[in-house]
Amino acid sequence: MVAALLNQVTVVVVTHESAHCLRGLDGLLSQCPHVIVSDNGSADGTPEQAQQLWPHARVLRHGRNLGFGTANNCALAEVRTGFAFLLNPDCQVTVEGLGALISAANELSDAAILAPQLVSVTGKPEINYRWPKTLWTSTGPRASGPVCVGFVCGAAMLFRMARFESVGFFDEQFFLYYEDDDLCLRLFNAHLPMVVLPQVLAVHFSRGSVKGAAPWRSEYVRGYHHAQSKLIFAVKHQSLAAALRLRRFLLLTTTLAMPLRLIAFSPKLLARMWGRWMGLMEWKRHD
Repeated sequence: MVAALLNQVTVVVVTHESAHCLRGLDGLLSQCPHVIVSDNGSADGTPEQAQQLWPHARVLRHGRNLGFGTANNCALAEVRTGFAFLLNPDCQVTVEGLGALISAANELSDAAILAPQLVSVTGKPEINYRWPKTLWTSTGPRASGPVCVGFVCGAAMLFRMARFESVGFFDEQFFLYYEDDDLCLRLFNAHLPMVVLPQVLAVHFSRGSVKGAAPWRSEYVRGYHHAQSKLIFAVKHQSLAAALRLRRFLLLTTTLAMPLRLIAFSPKLLARMWGRWMGLMEWKRHD
């Protein structure tokens, strides 16, 4: 029964310096007949190890870092099954969990996305769903059963491919961060349902997908692109004026916070903050 369900889905994993994560994915990917690994220029042997672990997988070697959304789009263009399951390298889902998502999707035929409940390595539920933050702030207890939402975290998402024909997939101007916010908001505005199944769990090793030779550089890149994407999102879904106000606020708060970060010295956090500041400074305005 589970094997028949897994035949309906292509698992898509975007990697970048993610060789340390591959063994954790083997329990699922070795059982899935359709797998695409979309590698963003890893120098740690990720594509070679992925092909060795999963000979049946298609490994896309881009040779450079295209960004999260673009690498996913490259893989999604190759999907021939009715569903695609986008899974971050730092997330682990069981075969039974993915089967439960597909089974629910076959019953909820209107849903564009179905997502599991993310939990930490200690089993604590993470907040991986909400309503669109451009409309109102989510409040109240977490879901106890299947629920329609306005946003799900991009770490683990089951796509019904046919429901994306009118909205497309990821906007490639987002290199890293906010591409899932943007996609979910477009689905929400198009009245295409997104459903979270809290009984299906995905263990999330948060910020664990990249482990290159220069961890401070990775934190700088995270901060840089988070700041840039935040402003791109504000322009796209609010206005240029709103983005400029946000940029001034973030520049002020980041500038004031950096001396404190130097006092309470944390190289990783300081690198991320410096990346944020540079991302704000180098942001190019677009109408």
